[in-house]
Order: sequence, then structure tokens, then C-alpha cells
Amino acid sequence: MRHFLWFIDYKKEEIEEIIKLAFQIKKETKAKIFKPYLKNTQLAMIFEKSSTRTRVSFEAGINQLGGNGLFLSSRDIQLGRGEPIKDTARVISRMVDLVMIRTFGQERLSEFAKYSRVPVINGLTDLCHPVQLLADLMTVIEFKKFDFRSPEKTLVSYVGDGNNMAHSWAILAGILGFNLNIATPKGYEVDNFIKNKALEFAKVSGALINFYNDPKLAVKNADVVTTDTWVSMGQEQQKEKRIKDFKGYEVNNKLMTMAKKDAIFLHCLPAYRGYEVSEEVFEKYEEAIFAEAENRLHAQKGLMVWLKK
Repeated sequence: MRHFLWFIDYKKEEIEEIIKLAFQIKKETKAKIFKPYLKNTQLAMIFEKSSTRTRVSFEAGINQLGGNGLFLSSRDIQLGRGEPIKDTARVISRMVDLVMIRTFGQERLSEFAKYSRVPVINGLTDLCHPVQLLADLMTVIEFKKFDFRSPEKTLVSYVGDGNNMAHSWAILAGILGFNLNIATPKGYEVDNFIKNKALEFAKVSGALINFYNDPKLAVKNADVVTTDTWVSMGQEQQKEKRIKDFKGYEVNNKLMTMAKKDAIFLHCLPAYRGYEVSEEVFEKYEEAIFAEAENRLHAQKGLMVWLKK
């Protein structure tokens, strides 16, 4: 049995298998072919953090695969009333076949997985967001012809907060071997454990991973430019300070001119125009952005089928 908690536990070949399976199922979905890969499979979806894309993509995905999704918010289960995580895991995993959790601390996810009898999927934690990166990788393959055999030909530039998205890009680049520049304001850098782990993987894969405090340096000659909100869920009280601290980090037309002419822009959404991205850039690259959003459905279907194969 395998859990999907973060990329650190996965080999390059396994990630490639998941992506290939996701593309196969996407092709079938577009042809209105819905094979019951997970017939009668019960997916428990535990949401301690709310989400539009995660809820819809997992619930629609498991239904299209022939299974059933159970939405469980912290208000619906004893986990939100003080029951130990390990007890909730022991109970739920005796009744379902898969569990997806969207929560705050990575330690909560890890404890649940430790006591679960079934595969557990990270739907997002404060530390990382691996299911989003599977969708992003699919989108880069579709729009930029990324090749697992020669990944170093692709340069991704992440501009913004050194948060769960930056962490996920760093680890994925280290494992797969594509080149990555990350630009964050001082004081908002990538977590040191994640940084060191990414660089450790990069020594094997050949990835070039650079960390900057200047967006211009990071975006130069990039094939893909990406960002995330400056104020994530739970950080609302820091909003005004963060807006000041992130001055100069908006991805706008001027910044995009430093990337390659055929570069694409990605955003995991929701996007706040005028902050991390300008209205002009968002609308110019909206085809890739919303293909990226749709790919959450296909990537997660591929992942769930892979975990249950």
C-alpha cells in the first residue's frame, strides 16, 4: 500500500507512470469513455480547509471512475470535536477504500496515514500541494512539450511566497531533473528542509535549482512562469504587511518580457489580479491557466487508479 503525502516518497519513474495514466484517462474522458477503473470504490474526502477545485475534481473524478465520494468537513466528523487523529483514521479507513485530506499541518496528514489501512492522499497542507503539481506537470507537458527523457530543457520560474507551491515545485524539479528558479522576498524564503532536500535530489537528477530574492533574475529565459496568492488561507491578518513585503513581485507584462517569447504562465488559483498577477497577464494566458485547473481532475484520477492498481 502506498500513500501520496509528498513527492519525497516517489521516484521519477513512478511520477511518470502516474502522469501517463492520467493522460490515458483524460483521452478517454474527452471521448466520453468512462471506464469503471474504481468501481464501488469509496473515497472519503476530509476538508479542514475549504476548496473549490479540490472538492469538485476529487468528487467528479471518483464518480467518473465508478466509485463514490464522501465529503467530510471538520463540522461533520468527530475530528473537529477533539477525537484523536489516529482514532479517526482507524475508523474511517475500515469503511472506505481511499482517503483524501486537505488540512493545515503536514504532521496531521502524516499521523492519519500512519494509522490508516487504506491509501491517503494529500489534498493540500501548509507544507506542500503535490496533487496540484501533478496537474501543473500535465499542463507543462501539453503546452511546452516537456519530455521526461530530457527534462533539463525546461526552465520553470516560480515568483512569490516560499509556500507549499514553491516547496512542491522545488522537490518535483529535484526528482525529475528540470531546471527551476524560485524568487521570494527576504523573509519569505523556501523552508530550509525542503530546500536542502530538493538540492539533494538535484545532485542525482542533474536539475539546476536556484533561489533568488529578485524576480527579474528568476524569470530570465524561463519557459514557464508561475506564482501563487500572497495571502493563503489562515494568513488574512497578515494581508496588509504581505502586500507591502511583496511589492515588485507581481507577474505583469514587463516581467513576462524577460521570459522566453513562447513562455506560458500558470496559476493554481484562486488568482488575485493586481497583487501576484496583473489582469493583462492573467487574461493573456488564461487558456493555459484553465487547462491547468481542468487537469486537476485528470491528474487525480490517474493518481487514484495508480494507488489502487
